[in-house]
Amino acid sequence: MISHAAFADDATAFELVKRGNQYVGVQSKDKVVQIRSEKSIASLTPNIWYVVYYDPDATFKATEVKFGAGKKMDVSHPWRILEMADDAHKVLDKDKLKVDSDKAIKIATSQPLLANLKVKATKLRLEHGDNGPQWRVQLWAAKLKNPNDDADIGVVIISTDDGSVIKTDLHPNSVD
Repeated sequence: MISHAAFADDATAFELVKRGNQYVGVQSKDKVVQIRSEKSIASLTPNIWYVVYYDPDATFKATEVKFGAGKKMDVSHPWRILEMADDAHKVLDKDKLKVDSDKAIKIATSQPLLANLKVKATKLRLEHGDNGPQWRVQLWAAKLKNPNDDADIGVVIISTDDGSVIKTDLHPNSVD
């Protein structure tokens, strides 16, 4: 029997940027402002992703392509009022986008504090950081008393330039 998960497309975030280029104008291709996912389900790899491109012609300078299982689900021009107030509306430095989402998940889940936990889910956000683009990886692990439930155990922030861990804010005791 082949599981339903075997048919899922585990495209990385950077692969989705390339796929999304066909749904945005020429002026927006490869000009990524943000990438984010929803919380993963039944896997460490998220299935729903949003790629936000810089779009000089849009009111809030953004076109968003939503993907589900690697396939385009929607294209929109989101309201990004708060992002316009800081650097969140600027294009991420493409030369520093070296660590893709799959590697960010591996780095985050291999943190020593998580060694004895069963990490069950992730949620990622590629965003501007003080030293360039960074992955914010939120993690959930199985609870000890009821392993079918999960607990938010915190965040690991990773440089997309070299894969170094910028910050960890992990709370492994929240699985109690």
